[in-house]
Amino acid sequence: MITFKELLIDINACEEARLWAGDRTIEEVLRDSWRGDWLLWLAKKLDLPLNKLTLAKSRCAKTVIHLMKDKRSVNAVNVAEKFGLDECTLEELNNAADAAAYTTDDTYAAYAAYAAAYAAAYAADAAVYAADAAAYSAARKKNRQKTSDICVEILGELLTKAVNSRLTK
Repeated sequence: MITFKELLIDINACEEARLWAGDRTIEEVLRDSWRGDWLLWLAKKLDLPLNKLTLAKSRCAKTVIHLMKDKRSVNAVNVAEKFGLDECTLEELNNAADAAAYTTDDTYAAYAAYAAAYAAAYAADAAVYAADAAAYSAARKKNRQKTSDICVEILGELLTKAVNSRLTK
């Protein structure tokens, strides 16, 4: 039996995340989390279901959808959400992502929609860039917390089961 701390080392979590998690359990990490991107990374490493992972990513991207200028990027995020809710196919998701990848005037949004896997991390940065310089830190912190809350709501139970399953092996 290993600890959550040892699991994070085994799966090559970044040092910052490992230090923050310390000796916390997965339940404590989810309760105290402030980084949606870390939770998305963990969910991906633990092979959580693609639809749930995509739903969390799309909802994180939606926190900055108002900053996306190209309708193909907005559409890709919306299709990703539909995929996460089992309302469209993987082929439809890939088609929307491909269309967004060819936008030229909104590189950030296209990447966020296309790569959705990193939407939470980039959503925080996009919110920061949209804020004035004086509000930089507050905007980033607020968006990071919002994306974390989204990830905990959608992925929390699945992450808890997956982590605890790994710890008892």
